[in-house]
Amino acid sequence: MKSFILFGILFAMLIGTVLAQNATTNDVNAFKQALEKDGFTVQKGEIGFLDFLKLYDIGVTPSAWGNNPTTKYLVYFVPPALGYKMDPLLSKHAKTLGFSGNNSPVWKLRPDEAVVFVGRTPPECRYFSFDPTMQFRKYGNETRWVCVPLGNTLNMVNIKTEGTPNGLPGNPYNQTAVIVHTADKGIDQRIRAAASSARYSGDIINTMVIPSSMLNMGLENNSDTFCVYIRPALYKDTQAGNNYLNNTPVTIFRVTPNESTALDPYNMTELKVRGTGKTEFDLMVDLEKLKTAILKKYSDLNATELPISQWYPNANEGFQRGINTYGPTNDACYLWTENQTLSAKTLPFNDVWQTYPFLHDSQVTLGNNTSEFIIIYGVNHVATGKAMYINAGIFGAKAWNGIGAITDLSLNGTAQEYLPDNPNAKYLYVYKIARHSNGEPHCFEVPFGPRVYGIGPDQPLMIAFRIYFEPATKTGPSYSEIVYDRAIKFDPKK
Repeated sequence: MKSFILFGILFAMLIGTVLAQNATTNDVNAFKQALEKDGFTVQKGEIGFLDFLKLYDIGVTPSAWGNNPTTKYLVYFVPPALGYKMDPLLSKHAKTLGFSGNNSPVWKLRPDEAVVFVGRTPPECRYFSFDPTMQFRKYGNETRWVCVPLGNTLNMVNIKTEGTPNGLPGNPYNQTAVIVHTADKGIDQRIRAAASSARYSGDIINTMVIPSSMLNMGLENNSDTFCVYIRPALYKDTQAGNNYLNNTPVTIFRVTPNESTALDPYNMTELKVRGTGKTEFDLMVDLEKLKTAILKKYSDLNATELPISQWYPNANEGFQRGINTYGPTNDACYLWTENQTLSAKTLPFNDVWQTYPFLHDSQVTLGNNTSEFIIIYGVNHVATGKAMYINAGIFGAKAWNGIGAITDLSLNGTAQEYLPDNPNAKYLYVYKIARHSNGEPHCFEVPFGPRVYGIGPDQPLMIAFRIYFEPATKTGPSYSEIVYDRAIKFDPKK
């Protein structure tokens, strides 16, 4: 009898899952049909992992562009506009990554078009966001890579999903959501109406405004080119994260009206304000004590303090100065072990090593000597409440290939050894970066390879710090309120 009941329960669960999957499929199809009935042409795209390291490894791109080792970004692959064909080079790149080659991760958009996400949000993780960017812009006869975000992100605290009814706090993970990327109010309203007729509640529909007032929208050669990144970080269940990455339960549509319509463009959305007025600077005295303790522990070695500065410039500088900002989300701060912030005008698929000669001056390397290593230390911004998650990524300096990262999950409590009687040690951290850990518990081992997945003993490297999402403001922390992370290179005295 118990076996029969158990079989019945399992059968009901299986049928329920199948019905739910079919309902989801039917909803998407009904949505597409409703859009077509309202006079739109709907083209289906793709979504998936944009593997920067792989593209660099096989020689498609000249660098990995500072990939975040903590997370694998997904992007929308969008069909070309009606009457246009895929760029052969972009098609080849997409096929290299396992996609059809019929859709592109960068695309142009008419002011009356939309790109629509329909499907599941990432499974439970520390952070996720949807982040549209303007990738390329024409300046005179020169196409430059500027890679700037188009405003606030849609993230795990503000997205509307099945699990966050009426926008109230709830469960935003692995939930159905609809996201409309458009510049036009009328197009947005028509898409929302079609979604509603396909049984998608208005409570799960999100609009991410493309601010046409600051963009060159259209399909011409001088029109701007766009991209949408999804940034999930630190999955609670790694396998669930891998499943989402490899088989993302999402449909992407490009939606184009069949007849011209009067435009009713959205205004630029108000940006969330960074900063609370509360800083981390009361910890500076404790940080200096920590530095002293580190230097004392390794007093038999030569110590060289590495410079620290802001890595990426303010996003809006990309628009106003025509420089490459490398896609900094508004939800984060970025630091690195160099003495200046990026500010160059760059062409698409540029070589970062050639673009920034000052990188050649650092020449920080890490050999195989056990007495040669880097110590990173600083304020644990998660512990102080200034961040949701942080990481310190290890990169080859020539190609910005991130081969690994240390997150705040590994940093908690690491300063206690150096400041055992200091109550503020819980807000600080210390971590070693070396070739071999030799059994030390708080040490990241830097691999030699293979190829771009490691850093050779004679290859220069850099450390980059990402500080993500201040809960109090629901956006990135203010640079003026955080204490910059630090790094010291140790090697044998000559």
